[in-house]
Amino acid sequence: QVQLVESGGGLVQAGGSLRLSCAASAGVLTSYRMGWFRQAPGKERELVAHITIVDSVNYANSVEGRFTISRDNAKNTVYLQMNNLKPEDTAVYYCAARRTGAGIYGYDYWGQGTQVTVSS
Repeated sequence: QVQLVESGGGLVQAGGSLRLSCAASAGVLTSYRMGWFRQAPGKERELVAHITIVDSVNYANSVEGRFTISRDNAKNTVYLQMNNLKPEDTAVYYCAARRTGAGIYGYDYWGQGTQVTVSS
């Protein structure tokens, strides 16, 4: 069973930084594409960034140049470094793992989410 546990969310002022972490079950990072999603109140969940098992990365236009996704296979952890945060980045951030693509939004497993709030 795949387990994903996010941490690192919080309250930050605009222009500040946060680093989110997603601790995964052993072996997940070497077998699954990993993604970070976010969902703001009243809005659809959106893919923020993903990283493949060969370290190919992709970002949403809204975060390109400000966010960086990375992973540490030895620690079974995926990170999302968020710099120059804006109030519109406020959302619940979710870590997700994709293997078959059959799950919701194309990802098979999800964490519980961590709240990020950016004040202006």
